[in-house]
Amino acid sequence: MELDLIDRKLIELLQEDCKKTTKQYADHLDLSKTAVYERIRRLERLGIITKYVALVNKEKVKRDFTVLCHVRLVQHTKENVQKFEREVLKLDEVSECFHVSGDYDYILKVHVEDMKSYRDFMVTKLTVIPNIGNTQSSFSIKEVKSSTAVFL
Repeated sequence: MELDLIDRKLIELLQEDCKKTTKQYADHLDLSKTAVYERIRRLERLGIITKYVALVNKEKVKRDFTVLCHVRLVQHTKENVQKFEREVLKLDEVSECFHVSGDYDYILKVHVEDMKSYRDFMVTKLTVIPNIGNTQSSFSIKEVKSSTAVFL
């Protein structure tokens, strides 16, 4: 579906702060509250807007030790891939998981408190998943950019 300029601007505003009132968006877009409300509902119905969330400060909740963990499976059978993906979905420490091309099969973004917590995660949760051949971990030194917004 092609989005017009107003839809794009509305999505941008919602990605910035989805807790504003429909009237505030309407004032910004020079539209009526009803028009903005209908546009938001249409974007939701079409699956363009999928959900609304609260973003948490990882440092305040002691989950600011971020690790990118590369995982290689022993064998790439359909069963092994599906089993690994089902198990990763159960791991609260993993915020994102990508099936990728290249030397490794998956990249996991992991948030834990510290190195000890990461070691515990690796030993008790991740590496007990069957068919993991090996892993490689990269530790974040500094988060340079973090955004949940999708550029339109």
